[in-house]
Amino acid sequence: MLDDAIRPTGAAGPTDRDTVATAPAGCLGMASADTCEPRDTFGLGRLLGFAADIADTPIAAISLLGGNREWLRGCASLPGLTDFAHARGACPHGIEADGAVIVHDALADPLRRTHAVVTGEAGIRFYAGVPLLGPKGDILGWLSVADRLPRAAFPGRARTRLKRLARIATERLEAGRAGAVRDHAHSFMGASQFAMLISDGVGTIRLANPACERMLGYEPGAMLGLNVRVIVPARFHGPHTAGMAAMVAGGTPRLAGKSVEVTAVKRDGTELPIELSLSSWRSEAGLAIGAVIRDSSERRNRDARLLRLAHQDPRSGLPNRNRVVEELGAIQAGGGEATVLALGVEGLRGANDSLGYAIGDALLEALSVRLTARLDAGALLARIQGDELAVLLPGRADPLAAQACAQALVSAFAEPIQVGDHPLHVGVAIGAALVPNHGSEAEEVLASADLALHQARRDGGRCFRLFEPAMRSAEAARRDLLDRLRIAVELGELELHYQPQVDIETGRICGSEALIRWRHPERGLLLPGEFLPAIEASVLALSVGWWTIDEACRQTAAWRASGLPAARVAVNLFGAQLRAGTLDAVVAEALERHGLAPADIEIEVTETTALRPDDTMLRPLRNLHASGVGIAFDDFGTGFASLSTLKNFPLTKLKIDRSFVRDLLTDPFDAAIVKGMLDIGRGLDLHVIAEGIETAEQEAALRDMGCRLAQGFRYGKALEPHVFASRLAADAGHPAALPLADLRQAS
Repeated sequence: MLDDAIRPTGAAGPTDRDTVATAPAGCLGMASADTCEPRDTFGLGRLLGFAADIADTPIAAISLLGGNREWLRGCASLPGLTDFAHARGACPHGIEADGAVIVHDALADPLRRTHAVVTGEAGIRFYAGVPLLGPKGDILGWLSVADRLPRAAFPGRARTRLKRLARIATERLEAGRAGAVRDHAHSFMGASQFAMLISDGVGTIRLANPACERMLGYEPGAMLGLNVRVIVPARFHGPHTAGMAAMVAGGTPRLAGKSVEVTAVKRDGTELPIELSLSSWRSEAGLAIGAVIRDSSERRNRDARLLRLAHQDPRSGLPNRNRVVEELGAIQAGGGEATVLALGVEGLRGANDSLGYAIGDALLEALSVRLTARLDAGALLARIQGDELAVLLPGRADPLAAQACAQALVSAFAEPIQVGDHPLHVGVAIGAALVPNHGSEAEEVLASADLALHQARRDGGRCFRLFEPAMRSAEAARRDLLDRLRIAVELGELELHYQPQVDIETGRICGSEALIRWRHPERGLLLPGEFLPAIEASVLALSVGWWTIDEACRQTAAWRASGLPAARVAVNLFGAQLRAGTLDAVVAEALERHGLAPADIEIEVTETTALRPDDTMLRPLRNLHASGVGIAFDDFGTGFASLSTLKNFPLTKLKIDRSFVRDLLTDPFDAAIVKGMLDIGRGLDLHVIAEGIETAEQEAALRDMGCRLAQGFRYGKALEPHVFASRLAADAGHPAALPLADLRQAS
């Protein structure tokens, strides 16, 4: 009961049970009504005691507008006193001129007599309340006294004193709120992960939170009283002092509200990149300047890494294409001259595929060192993509100088590069373009150099080509040719012709090589040199290659079905077919589809392809060899393959290139090479066939050296299928060797 919780208060002040209670708990630092534990942060308990003594009432309370929060004298809560004070209109005589509310007998007040504090356990009869006025005259709440007994009058002197206490209560509440805000702000700064610092107008540090102390290497409290210049680098003291003076004089700080990147000095003297946000304000104490500081070193390092990645090849550490484009753009913008060399490295991709990227990266690094040693100071070596490098020579647009530099770079590839236990042979083709001659924009210059590089590669590599406008026209023609070839494939305009392979001793056909031709509807029959390079460099290579295998098997099966003794047919491969990794499966399916045995087909692999012997390529070849399919090594000796290459390939035949046979009778060197190849073949138990035989004298010389198999115009050019069928029929009707005249006639 209320009577048990509240006792009258006399002049002696509050008893041991007198506390200030709040509902809800903890508001503005007051004690909870549930616990009755005193926590009178604002000193309102003593003030309420004075109010109760002045009015000689058992109840004194402070109630605030908003949220129905009420603070009451004693361990009890009387919610609704604020509403009780505002219940106006029905009893105007209860409202005094000064805004105070006096209710002598609540039961006699028509509006208040039904209020809960009147009809409930509290049983309030007498009430006097004075408003708590804010700075603008607004009512914040009420200082109230109350009694369970009615009163006929309430002295004006008591009301005046209550008004004075209300002003004191308002001041304490406002001061308490401000103090609470300051406490919260201070706690927030202490807990914040951002460094914060406040100085006065002369630069004396008045506050530095723990994050600031940790960031700058100071012990707790050690920054207080220091001048803020201790964290400013000495080289910036002048601008800093001038800026502070301008702010003290009333100027607007130029950095206020902005975030800037600056440098701070730590206690140990080291410098730290920071991001700084400033603000300033004026109070009774004068000018104050606040700073929020963030350590930007990690972000700067991240940005630097991103910048390096944007301009640096991650595998080689060399500048990348973006860097070359930027350098070229700057040169062109300034009206300068430059030379760009595009280097196509042969063998780099093969090292990656066969030995792994670790070896490939080491090869690239060693190659970069070797190339840099042959470049003049100021030259920029970069990696454009995959196996393509670039060299930028600023300040020069001289074709002779470009050629001299290219020759120096080619010499860097003369010797193998030793990477661990691997002596790696790499080659290079180089194309060049000049600024401003060969492009008005950086990308155009690079494209010109790339076109020259393609020409150098088509010319056999290990050579230098300078861009010419005709190359651009040739590239456009190549694209047109490729578009037309796609149509040719769809319309079935490609066909295979077959060149006889003969046994020199008997003159009889022992096999054939399938060679592709294009029966162009307007230009007639085209030889491979006019279109094959375009196919090989495009996505058509795979589909045309698979068609070649299937067509050769189909034609062989058709000859057999007609009773002709068609021997093994050799099919040339594109590099894409070997890289696909499915060659064995495709060949097996074609043989099964046309009812042929593995021994009925032979796959020809070029030496250039053999320079990149990775498992993806070797596994299908080994599977084919094991099944009985023949594997021939074409053009051996014309490239850069070593004799050890023969050990890595599951070969059944070597083909001696026509370039050695052509001068066999007049060049002892060529004769020695041919004889050496025949000896190697016999030593490795391989068949050896000589290409390009045109005369009886060449044939005789080869026979004397022990060569048994031959191919060339002496025995017939590549023939259409029906013409070759006639040759097979004629060959079957003559057990002895055919006279050369008959052979030429059949061709």
